[in-house]
Amino acid sequence: MLDRWTMPLVQAPLQVVAGWLQRCNVRPDRVTLVSFGIGMLSLPLLALEFYLVALAAILLNRVGDGVDGALARLTGKASDAGGFLDIGLDFVFYAAVVLGFALADPAANALAAAFLLFAFIGTGTSFLAFAIMATRHGLERPRFQRKAFYYLHGLTEGTETILAFVLFCLWPNHFALLATLFAVACLITTATRLWGGYRTLRRLEETL
Repeated sequence: MLDRWTMPLVQAPLQVVAGWLQRCNVRPDRVTLVSFGIGMLSLPLLALEFYLVALAAILLNRVGDGVDGALARLTGKASDAGGFLDIGLDFVFYAAVVLGFALADPAANALAAAFLLFAFIGTGTSFLAFAIMATRHGLERPRFQRKAFYYLHGLTEGTETILAFVLFCLWPNHFALLATLFAVACLITTATRLWGGYRTLRRLEETL
């Protein structure tokens, strides 16, 4: 929901970092992989309850996730392979963060973490399934030209997910409540994406 406003705001600083990496001859895929490795450090850090250090790893991962795309466009090396790697590792990272909280306090957090992972399956599946169909029908991305896949709107997008992770790390004792609330929002996103995607594709098919 917030991505349409936050994405334009972060492009300028991302371009600065991407320009520096270009001068260092760093490839976009390398940024993707290094960012993923940093983000995955949050799993053991969360399990050990080093929440603020884990938050730093999470935020660095998200910065890298923006920089790799900016670098790819700047160097003319944007590719479907890079976009596939980026989105695939993103979902692994998201799940790892939730698992980290479950491991930190299984008795208090495991059920809420399982519920949130269930909701993530819905948002991820509806996002990627529509992207496949949108590509098949040649649909454009008017609001998200910098995305590798067609971006179907929802209540919870990248910005909301980052904010949720920040809240989890700042108030870990309230993870169960915060994760449950965010899971409900993700399920609303899943429902609206499924309905909106179905209606969009049905209208396209009826015009053929």
